[in-house]
Amino acid sequence: MFTVAFYGCLLAELVPVPIEVPLTRKDAGSQQVGFLLGSCGVALALTTDACQKGLPKAQTGEVAAFKGWPPLTWLVIDGKHLTKPPKDWHPSAQDAGAGTAYIEYKTSKEGSTVGVAVSHASLLAQCQALTQACGYSEAETLTNVLDFKRDAGLWHGVLTSVMNRMHVVSIPYALMKANPLSWIQKVCAYKARAALVKSRDMHWSLLAQRGQRGVSLSSLRLLIVADGANPWSISSCDAFLNVFQARGLRPEVLCPCASSPEALTVAIRRPPDLGGPPPRRAVLSMSGLSHGVIRLDAEEKLSVLAVQDVGQAMPGANVCVVKVEGIPYLCKTDEVGEICVNSSATATAYYGLLGITKNIFETVPVTAGGAPISDRPFTRTGLLGFIGPDNLVFVVGKLDGLMVVGVRRHNADDIVATALAVEPMKFVYRGRIAVFSVTVLHDDRIVLVAEQRPDASEEDSFQWMSRVLQAIDSIHQVGVYCLALVPANTLPKAPLGGIHVSEVKQRFLEGMLHPCSVLICPHTCVTNLPRPRQKQPEVGPASMIVGNLVAGRRIAQASGRELCHLEDSDQARKFLFLPDVLQWRAHSTPEHLLFLLLNAKGTVTSTTTCIQLHKKAERVAAALMEKARLTTGAHVALVYPPGVDLIAAFYGCLYCGCVPVTVRPPHPQNLTTTLPTVKMIVEVSKSACVLTTQAITRLLKSKEALAAVDARTWPTILDTDDIPKKKVASIFRPPSPDVLAYLDFSVSTTGILAGVKMSHAATSALCRSIKLQCELYPSRQIAICLDPYCGLGFALWCLCSVYSGHQSVLVPPPELEANASLWLWAVSQYKARVTFCSYSVMETCARGLGAQTAVLRMKGVNLSCVRTCMVVAEERPRIALTQSFSKLFRDLGLPARAVSTTFGCRVNVAICLQGTAGPDPTTVYVDMRALRHDRVRLVERGSPHSLPLTESGKILPGVKVIIAHTETRGPLGDSHLGEVWVSSPHSATGYYTVYGEEGLHADHFSARLSFGDTQTVWARTGFLGFLRRTELTDASGERHDALYVVGSLDEALELRGMRYHPVDIETSVIRAHRSVAECAVFTWTNLLVVVVELDGLEQDALDLVALVTNAVLEEHLLVVGVVVIVDPGVIPINSRGEKQRMHLRDGFLADQLDPIYVAYNM
Repeated sequence: MFTVAFYGCLLAELVPVPIEVPLTRKDAGSQQVGFLLGSCGVALALTTDACQKGLPKAQTGEVAAFKGWPPLTWLVIDGKHLTKPPKDWHPSAQDAGAGTAYIEYKTSKEGSTVGVAVSHASLLAQCQALTQACGYSEAETLTNVLDFKRDAGLWHGVLTSVMNRMHVVSIPYALMKANPLSWIQKVCAYKARAALVKSRDMHWSLLAQRGQRGVSLSSLRLLIVADGANPWSISSCDAFLNVFQARGLRPEVLCPCASSPEALTVAIRRPPDLGGPPPRRAVLSMSGLSHGVIRLDAEEKLSVLAVQDVGQAMPGANVCVVKVEGIPYLCKTDEVGEICVNSSATATAYYGLLGITKNIFETVPVTAGGAPISDRPFTRTGLLGFIGPDNLVFVVGKLDGLMVVGVRRHNADDIVATALAVEPMKFVYRGRIAVFSVTVLHDDRIVLVAEQRPDASEEDSFQWMSRVLQAIDSIHQVGVYCLALVPANTLPKAPLGGIHVSEVKQRFLEGMLHPCSVLICPHTCVTNLPRPRQKQPEVGPASMIVGNLVAGRRIAQASGRELCHLEDSDQARKFLFLPDVLQWRAHSTPEHLLFLLLNAKGTVTSTTTCIQLHKKAERVAAALMEKARLTTGAHVALVYPPGVDLIAAFYGCLYCGCVPVTVRPPHPQNLTTTLPTVKMIVEVSKSACVLTTQAITRLLKSKEALAAVDARTWPTILDTDDIPKKKVASIFRPPSPDVLAYLDFSVSTTGILAGVKMSHAATSALCRSIKLQCELYPSRQIAICLDPYCGLGFALWCLCSVYSGHQSVLVPPPELEANASLWLWAVSQYKARVTFCSYSVMETCARGLGAQTAVLRMKGVNLSCVRTCMVVAEERPRIALTQSFSKLFRDLGLPARAVSTTFGCRVNVAICLQGTAGPDPTTVYVDMRALRHDRVRLVERGSPHSLPLTESGKILPGVKVIIAHTETRGPLGDSHLGEVWVSSPHSATGYYTVYGEEGLHADHFSARLSFGDTQTVWARTGFLGFLRRTELTDASGERHDALYVVGSLDEALELRGMRYHPVDIETSVIRAHRSVAECAVFTWTNLLVVVVELDGLEQDALDLVALVTNAVLEEHLLVVGVVVIVDPGVIPINSRGEKQRMHLRDGFLADQLDPIYVAYNM
């Protein structure tokens, strides 16, 4: 019926486009075929009854619409569906002209499908040339095993056979799979004179022929091997002849041929009776071929390729060999190049694609001097080879399978052959190996994918993979970048057998291959990395200043508003200490509400007025002095959940002269890891007493807690839930402003527990600075959703309301686990103009509420009241998160300019904070490559390697910032990268203890510049950043100086002589695949380890390994040593939402991560 339909189209002067029957809506390459049909303007599909019944159907019963296909009318052409034509109807006779006769589809190396147009004249010339070359005559029988819709199967089995009135026996692929001897049986039955097969069919027949009797192939005068251009066809031909010579097959009958969609039949071997020269073979050096030259070698070597000739060129055709790239110069006789054909029997164009048509179908080969060899154009065949003795054509590979690694060329088929030589039958399926190249870091990298047998164990398969890598390395002297095994029957198949390689490549690049074993070898394969950076001797600090002066650059120094003259009339002079301020408020405005605490349901669980807080603090102070018998200056650990009790306990300590240390309580469900941290802070801070609630007291003494910490080792534990109502005789007043007020303990992301000392003067200065920046007055209401245990979060929760008198709506972050919208609801309900949160809170809202904005709007959540929403952070601003948050909640009225970040660190918890006045934070784009070299190069948005950096709010009043060189400690110029140093009245006065690395931190609080202003004492933040003077005007009328924080020096990774910030590598990894939920990187013995949280099925886990490795190589020029794939939630995150990379590293080294998969890249 195909033949009827094909000739019907030709008679009706329509252009047939033969395609495969689509079996499912997701056939490999189906979308590309649809694109081809659309570009050819196809509107009608001819099919048979049986085919139509097998097509996928829509619910209406009609043929389903395939993805990417144009709308088609399906016409069934079986006899009963068609009427006879009228008696007077005759097809119009036409000359074989240049009009298109039919279009054959071709899938390119990259997976796109193009239509190759063959004209009527070419079709006729091709049939005549084949008739002459093969000596076809009337009534001969041809057995055809090939696909009759395209290529040699169409030319011999449908076109030339009709022209010569031959008999054709077509063997469908399905029958061949079921009975591989069916074609031989038909040759015997019909005494066929010619047979058309592929080397695969011969191989299958060999496997199935044992025990078959009465088979004779003596009737054959031609056995055309259609894929004679394949390097391994020679072994199939030899083996087939070896077995079947005894059954009448004559050696001269074997006729390998070479063809391509563009040039149709390029060459075919003729038997001697048709004037063909004797067949020849060549044994070529693989190494020579990889350099594009022909070198004969000894057959017994492993690193050789044996090829057979594919006969002479077709009658009437001229053949030449040209250079593959650039100008089509003729090759020398010992060079491999692309075979080109000049003949009337080639295809004419790629349908509708004029640009690439000209390159392929109108090539003009030239001599070394540049003179054209012919006035007629040649067609490029896509075959690589050379012309041998007797003008015989030899093909060594295809352009589509060519992989250029470095400067050497390798053929995909040769790599497959080598892999198959490593005893594959035990581990993988013979015909199911795909080899292709992917571009990583400007070079082709070889990828080998094979289907693993179900009975092969993981260990056996890894041994086989290792042996394949060694074999390819020794035979081809090339490394395989990635070797992946997939479960049986999961690789996309081509319609008539074989693997759909371009679809496999597409799945590999999209992370949709789902391998069960993977081996990546970037260390050996990637040889084009730039050399590691050599540190040059640094320019001295004095020279730097002179250089900046000469270049007209100012020194990178900036400061917030002055404090002194603003504060003359304020209470600050009368009440230097916070306990005094609280007493004054309790006396002057006793019923003024300071704190509102919300629970998960949004109900107010407790409110605290000035007088209530004062009285609670007095009770705590009395209990400390009487029950715990503490003296002035004793340290007290406050272990409370976020709430008002914590605030009361804090002021209770100040009232009796004790030094409070706020500690996050242990998590009841995770005592084994959280309780030791509590114990360590209590020990390191030398706390003489623990103040806490009744529930936590019970928890500390529970059985579960005993397993982690011995209950006898705790100091006095005082439960403040039921303390008697007592007053202290006198409230402690510090003798000097420099007396210690509280200790602020925090675990850094590098795993160091550091406690800083905050004096009474620094505490008051901090509150004063924040009050001025945010314009906080008793009439104001702000919402806070932060952990109140350290840094700015603690200051905002416990200190600022008492100092400024504003009302704080307290939203404990743990409550968001039960109700993600609590914080936003509170902001809306209390119409807070100013709100503070952490990144983890923002992430919870963005992830949990992103799709629920309409529901929230219906519940009356309106964020238009917000002037400033500040994320409290001790890191580089996370632009992607803040921008997505702004966009998500724009629908609830959140102003676009509201969201900003703060910046603080251990030495000074509040350096920058946007506040209510002044210009909006600016964003600049810097070159990430320059950043690795500790340089700032500003680029335009969207330029390659650009990294957006947003300023971290405005510098607070009273704060001075300078950028100093990390090594010489000299001042740097504007827009130069260095360490951020800060001088401020609210800087901490020093470390109380640094648990982990004491020696490194001695000078953090008392650094001086080595040149310039050497008098000022600065505190070193440990963060890299730069200052840049903008065109914007400050509130003071001066030009605004923006501080951009790049990252922590402690966190930075020194790799290949360059400085990398983990967050940049992690951003690339998260972008690599949609299943990457989170990731963290760290180094381990000079290897870069990437830990990836998989948000998907475990079978997708191994897809990530190659994509992660590729992304880091491409974007950061780093080779990933280990990829660890874990479940979501394994990467530890602290209360500020920062990744605890060192804890993760310790967990990895102690083998505690319980990973899904660990890939050690070789």
